[in-house]
Amino acid sequence: MLYTRKQKIKFKHCDPAGIVFYPRYFEMINDTVETWFDEALEHPFAAIHPDHGVPTGEIQTRFTAPSRLGDILDISLEIQRIGTASLGLHLEAECEGEARFMTSLTLVYVDAQGKSEPWPDALRARILSEMEKNQ
Repeated sequence: MLYTRKQKIKFKHCDPAGIVFYPRYFEMINDTVETWFDEALEHPFAAIHPDHGVPTGEIQTRFTAPSRLGDILDISLEIQRIGTASLGLHLEAECEGEARFMTSLTLVYVDAQGKSEPWPDALRARILSEMEKNQ
């Protein structure tokens, strides 16, 4: 995988049984994407908003095992493809070698009105550079 970050499972992520409430995984996915933009692409969301955005246009997730309070997940991100205005990503989370979830998502670069437009040249170049590192 191209980029990995650690995520400790906190009380706020869990239901009363002490396992992650599945919508919290989607927050972790978004946190990973946002951190990747900031650290790897050197293009933080704060530099994109409010004039543009990168909303999720599609997401498909498979949950394979529960995560519990105190677990530390390794969440990895890999670029699948880049289009004119879209970006396909694949993320996987595991804890001590056990898969917890896998997700594929498509981000879309949009203007302030939510209309898709091409990735800016500098950002596209950074994404392509990151893709080359993984090949």
